[in-house]
Amino acid sequence: MTDLPDTNLVMLTLVKPEGELEVSFERRPMPEPAAHEVLVKILATPINPSDLGLLFGGADMSTARASERDGLPVISADIPPAGMRAMTGRVGDALAIGNEGCGLVVKAGASPEAQALVGKTVALIGGEIYAEYRCLPAMMCMVLPDGTEPADGASCFVNPLTSLAFTETMKAEGHRALVHTAAASNLGQMLVKICAKDGIPLVNIVRSDAQVEILKGIGATHIVNSGADDFVEQLTAALVETGATLGFDAIGGGKLAGQILSAMEVAAVKRMTTYSRYGSDTFKQVYIYGALDLGATVLNRSFGLTWSLSGFLLTPFLQKAGMETNMRLRKRVVDELTTTFKSHYSHEISLVEALNLDVIAGYNAKRTGEKYLIRP
Repeated sequence: MTDLPDTNLVMLTLVKPEGELEVSFERRPMPEPAAHEVLVKILATPINPSDLGLLFGGADMSTARASERDGLPVISADIPPAGMRAMTGRVGDALAIGNEGCGLVVKAGASPEAQALVGKTVALIGGEIYAEYRCLPAMMCMVLPDGTEPADGASCFVNPLTSLAFTETMKAEGHRALVHTAAASNLGQMLVKICAKDGIPLVNIVRSDAQVEILKGIGATHIVNSGADDFVEQLTAALVETGATLGFDAIGGGKLAGQILSAMEVAAVKRMTTYSRYGSDTFKQVYIYGALDLGATVLNRSFGLTWSLSGFLLTPFLQKAGMETNMRLRKRVVDELTTTFKSHYSHEISLVEALNLDVIAGYNAKRTGEKYLIRP
């Protein structure tokens, strides 16, 4: 546990003032844990859409080019003016990447809480995890059962806790059913299993017949294909049957969020006994939590006046939920790690391979069914 290298390889992303993105590696001195901290050797870390947002930001990756520095790869790409405006606050700051991962605690500070983790396999969250090692507070680690495979522990936080946050939000806001887009994703499949186990009606929106079959294979009941000619009719019928008035949208741009609200309104009007020129009095809520489509969000306001469209992030939800809820959700993730919350990866790559142009083209395409795992 004490034979550690002197340096730690860390991946960094930098926006330059001249409108260029640079992603590179830096060898930094090995960090020394403070009293409440642990040093974790990273064994596995996933590439999530939220990581890609920081990694490449608003760069035009069709202009990406490769070079080397100190024998390690460097990726550069041009940033269009709109991208530069969006990233003004990070110009000149080399930022470390990686939201979550799994690793082995190899050193700890003096506190009992930190010392208790030495030798343990843990899931960790807190950024800067695309690295060989990560030093962070012990409370940002979740102890995993002995024998847990790093691939199973790597995605313990973002997708599992986000999917659980959806059902917690549903209960807290008084809804009785959910709608979810990009529903064949790893997160979407987790949500299908959660809702089946907890008896929550769930309407799953996918974009191909192949994705319909994926969800049928894990027991999803209500599945609608946004690419079908009768998509709106299918969606409305599913909303009439389930009564869903809460949606979580991973797409962000385009017209899908508006279509969901409109279909919710049609379903709600069918339940009304008297006419109102203001539409139904059923409150309809859609949260945008992803940005698979970076274009404008288009709303054709055909859903009355009792509705809301807003953003959703996991971290503010967990902060608001409080420690008791956080611990309850974490325990459920650990208890169902290899069932409900098992992630599936199509590719495993090394930390250095993550900055290969061909590999980048693969994981930056964000194709359903293709998820990359970094094994440093």
